[in-house]
Amino acid sequence: MPRRSALAAGMAATLTLPVLAGDLRAPEDVLQTLIDDNESAYLTQSEQNIMMMPDNAALWTAEEGKELFFEARGPNNESLETCDLGKGPGVVDGAYVELPRFFEDTGRVMDLESRLVYCMTSIQGFAPDDPEVKQRHGSDSDMMKLQTFIASRSSGLPWNPPMDHPLEQAMRDAGEVLFYRRAGTSDFSCSTCHTNTGNRIRASVLPSINQPHEWTKAISWPAFRVGHQQVRSSNHRIRGCYWQMRQPQSIPGSEAAIALMSFWTDAARGAPAILPDKKR
Repeated sequence: MPRRSALAAGMAATLTLPVLAGDLRAPEDVLQTLIDDNESAYLTQSEQNIMMMPDNAALWTAEEGKELFFEARGPNNESLETCDLGKGPGVVDGAYVELPRFFEDTGRVMDLESRLVYCMTSIQGFAPDDPEVKQRHGSDSDMMKLQTFIASRSSGLPWNPPMDHPLEQAMRDAGEVLFYRRAGTSDFSCSTCHTNTGNRIRASVLPSINQPHEWTKAISWPAFRVGHQQVRSSNHRIRGCYWQMRQPQSIPGSEAAIALMSFWTDAARGAPAILPDKKR
């Protein structure tokens, strides 16, 4: 697999280095390390995407999300700097790779999207039907901008969802059941596509949950989908998979959706996150 050109490397420095610090790593560097260390048809199937990672449009979405995070907004004219994502009020670095997790103030396990909804309504005063909260899909939505910014602050860090609370373990276990549960008119499950190495849907190589170097890329959302020309979230990906399995649509923020994310994140434990990613 060819290395990035000098021009691409320079553009990567322009776009990503100012927002990275400490143990965080540019997503293209994380991906290249995985490719160098592992033989995987899934990781290397799109040479064009690999070369274009430094130009990932999701980087601009993350920058817009950063502005929104620190901007005083909503009826309460508050920023999200008091929003606790699991590591303390306003702390975003390393928060995403430790989600979903249990939150004492709500008494439930929450993923990033449901936690943002809670913070935007309880802190900023938005109503659930306000477009800032209700619109969840697409690069222009506030929700997608905020998610991409927060996720970008975990790039290169290992997935490490907590399993200390009984509900965290219960959600993870429920997600495992959902992952392997066959249903629908085609009798498909998530495992139908994602438990064998080298499976394909037409020309696309599918990631295996049994290969951490593949699974970390599979669950590294938000990501810019070239075919959609939009940044997409984990919930959007789950919805797409259930549509492909001809099963009822997943509901963002539901116990089922969060359980599935709890399981798939635990399955990637220890592997470095690629955030934001760029996918076909």
